[in-house]
Amino acid sequence: MEEKKSIFKKMKEGLSKTRKGITGRIDELLRYYREIDDDFFDDLEETLIISDIGYETSNKIIEDLRKRVKDEKIGNVDQIKAILKENISQILEKDSKGLDLPSPTVILVVGVNGVGKTTTIGKLANILRSNGKKVLLAAADTFRAAAAEQLEIWANRAGVDIVRHNEGADPAAVVYDAIQAAKSRDRDVLICDTAGRLHNKKNLMNELEKIKRVIDREMPEAHREVLLILDATTGQNAISQASMFKDTVGITGIVLTKLDGTAKGGVVIAIKSQLDIPIYYIGVGEQMDDLQPFDPQAFAEGLFE
Repeated sequence: MEEKKSIFKKMKEGLSKTRKGITGRIDELLRYYREIDDDFFDDLEETLIISDIGYETSNKIIEDLRKRVKDEKIGNVDQIKAILKENISQILEKDSKGLDLPSPTVILVVGVNGVGKTTTIGKLANILRSNGKKVLLAAADTFRAAAAEQLEIWANRAGVDIVRHNEGADPAAVVYDAIQAAKSRDRDVLICDTAGRLHNKKNLMNELEKIKRVIDREMPEAHREVLLILDATTGQNAISQASMFKDTVGITGIVLTKLDGTAKGGVVIAIKSQLDIPIYYIGVGEQMDDLQPFDPQAFAEGLFE
């Protein structure tokens, strides 16, 4: 119970800017309008779009709202906010699931530079170790300057081992050595940092396919996850990145970082509505324990508190 309360508290605090951006605007709108008409719906849809929920998702929410207002003969604008919260909760809860990692598991972590990939790997490793998993990191982003050094710092903070080569080494060779180390040290989870260069999708795809072939050959029994790290502060651009990575490398889940630093958290709703990909974790702060499992109910509560 205490843990649940802590999640709600962190979520509420982390979503303060987004809450002000979305529900603050909605509250202004509800104060302005006395009746529910076409102008009200148009302005509400515009408010949702401005809040980074996106055109497609905002349009769907408004269409559902129009139907419910008509069917239930709702005439009071004060009821709108509760219905919106319910609608958004349903979007967030659809096909929502946690990250279940049997032993052994190999996680490939992808994402463009600057999204908080290295930090997220360190925090995820800390969560898994705290939950009793034996974790090993592989520094397979060998082309970005100092990437391995940064990952090693986070490995030390999380209290887990790391396998790394020199800068410019073959990423697949790093993963090969990491798999051998994971097997010999009896590790449950191997987390592999990978390069995230989207300007040349062919090279990225070839590199990841080579890594996957090494895993197929050396650890065929392993459960696989491909986690995409997205920066919430980029808003709708995060949707574009997710679509490109989904098409290119076949991601299985999303971690959304920096939600505490942006009013663009509405993008979570857009991601859940438009992409058939689970959100496993969200980042709501800088501390080691500020990577939180995505809880749809806590998110909706934090948004409309």
